[in-house]
Amino acid sequence: MRSTPKVTKTYTAKHIKVLEGLEPVRKRPGMFIGSTDQKGLHHLIAEIVDNSVDEAIGGFAKNIWVVLHKDAKVTVADDGRGIPSEKHQSGVSALEVAMTKLHAGGKFEEIAYQASGGLHGVGASAVNALSSWLRVVTKRDGNAFTQEYNIGKPLYPVKPIQPEKLEILVPEFAKDFLKKYSGTLTQFTADKTIFKLTNRFSATKVMDMLRERAYLVKGLFFHLFNEESDLEHHFYFEGGILSLVKHLNKNKKPLHDPIYFSGEWKYEKYTIGAEAALQYTDAFTENLETFANVINTSDGGTHLTGFRMALSKSLRDYASKQGYLKDERDGFTGEDLKEGLTAVVFVKMPASEIQFESQTKTKLNNPEAQSAVYAITKDKLDEYLEEHPSDARRIIEKVLLAVRARLAARAAKDAVIRKGALEGLTLPGKLADCQEKDPSQSELFIVEGDSAGGSAKQGRDRRFQAILPLGGKILNTERARLDKIIEFAELKDLIIAMGIGIGETMDAKKLRYHRIIIMTDADVDGEHITTLLLTFFYRHMRAVIEGGNLYIALPPLYKVQAKGEIVYAYSDQEKDELLKTSFQQKHVEIQRYKGLGEMNPSQLWETTMNPKSRTLKQVTIEDAVRSDQVFTTLMGDEVPPRRRFIQTHAKLATLDI
Repeated sequence: MRSTPKVTKTYTAKHIKVLEGLEPVRKRPGMFIGSTDQKGLHHLIAEIVDNSVDEAIGGFAKNIWVVLHKDAKVTVADDGRGIPSEKHQSGVSALEVAMTKLHAGGKFEEIAYQASGGLHGVGASAVNALSSWLRVVTKRDGNAFTQEYNIGKPLYPVKPIQPEKLEILVPEFAKDFLKKYSGTLTQFTADKTIFKLTNRFSATKVMDMLRERAYLVKGLFFHLFNEESDLEHHFYFEGGILSLVKHLNKNKKPLHDPIYFSGEWKYEKYTIGAEAALQYTDAFTENLETFANVINTSDGGTHLTGFRMALSKSLRDYASKQGYLKDERDGFTGEDLKEGLTAVVFVKMPASEIQFESQTKTKLNNPEAQSAVYAITKDKLDEYLEEHPSDARRIIEKVLLAVRARLAARAAKDAVIRKGALEGLTLPGKLADCQEKDPSQSELFIVEGDSAGGSAKQGRDRRFQAILPLGGKILNTERARLDKIIEFAELKDLIIAMGIGIGETMDAKKLRYHRIIIMTDADVDGEHITTLLLTFFYRHMRAVIEGGNLYIALPPLYKVQAKGEIVYAYSDQEKDELLKTSFQQKHVEIQRYKGLGEMNPSQLWETTMNPKSRTLKQVTIEDAVRSDQVFTTLMGDEVPPRRRFIQTHAKLATLDI
């Protein structure tokens, strides 16, 4: 057992520790890449790829190659200018400085990069620090130089590399790199001691990342090669973010053609470029993506604020001018504008000026970006609405429909409140609440049916576990407005039990249970109910998912028993493995659980509810675009996309008899 270090009372200069070189990255990797899970791992590729994208934004690169090797190694190459290799003022090669020193790079001055995703000059060096091995090759003026590293430390000085040796290093798939006059090639293997879960990259995640960047940078080719599957993918979109909006709405019914506009805005000594594309559909939810210098700012920021302000002002002014607002109750809020809106906002700023909230770059902080996006959006959108009155009318009618739905939902909510519910005054009669009042220690099981609800109520630990049984399938909320949701009894009970409200007054801080657990039967009906609940949470209670509060319980499929020994199997494969090993040559009794109600309370507790032995899946949103498309496809009104999805994935389905 490791002893706790003794804390000294003295505090002098000798206690100040200076982390040299790339030590800070390995000491606190989360500060530089966000985490050391799958998301952080893929941030490594993003950092290297974005350096190449920066070359393309500057007009110096036309191609980016990415190769996923069988041995977990990755190759990223571009046909840009190549990293300088001559001696830096520090006394070593500029290439070595860029790869081994934090806050070193060509993005601090506008001269080298007009618009860049890089901010602090830590991208490539951070990747180097978190890689067990990394090689970089730079080609400039027809000459090539290389250097290799182990966890960020050079294995030899920067040295020239002969063309024949370079051909050996470059993967077969990226041979075009050799034909280019200049460029940069980086190969690395993520360090297993840092990325303990896995250091292998997901081809799907990398493909989505490259496709996203291809939408943003017109005229840039991305070439992805996967040695594992022997497949290749190429991305190129001439339409830019206009193509992205069309892609996001491919399974939705648009109300008008996509609207695209762009412009530049002068701020002091530099210029901010902004472009946006938007389209309203018949959907009830919003899908909005924001980018700053090709970085996906998933948490939004000042550019998003500027866009929302301009959209609201333009539509309000137009609606008022054209006489659509005949009643003061028709006045709409920012929330009303979200219904059915799909939009992409993209700003480009000098690398030396852009400000993100952290190195992971999920939120833009520049106040001037808000002013730029507001000015450009307001001016261009005003012009578009005047020139396209039929499109303007469809948009305003969609917004006013959202206004009426909001007012109806408020009326329905007020009616419920008058009866003493929805704000937590009276909990549902079906809810078996827990004794614990601390939300962080409490959990709510959403259970399918009264039978399973009865077993769960008897088997639970009533100190911290609450049970809410559902009476069968709930409303499909993909195509339901808020007023209909509040009127639906099962969903109303769930909203009341959670205590956070819904719609514009929802407050996630009031959540009564920090673990909301969906517990349904392990059959087709149970999976359908789970899908309906996930749709409800994703579309109307996303804060619960984003807060890490939603889980799915995994009940066993089989009870395998022999000579008093009982083991639970959670899949057919697990059952077959048990019969081949532990229960081989024994007289075995196998019980297939078709529903939770078939378990007695003690079995349900031990297999599915006991924190010490149960298995829970936490629900997260890794890819908002993909999630939105899946929910739209599976739960929306359009039949052809759903039919295509079923036909494509039919072989993956299992038959439940």
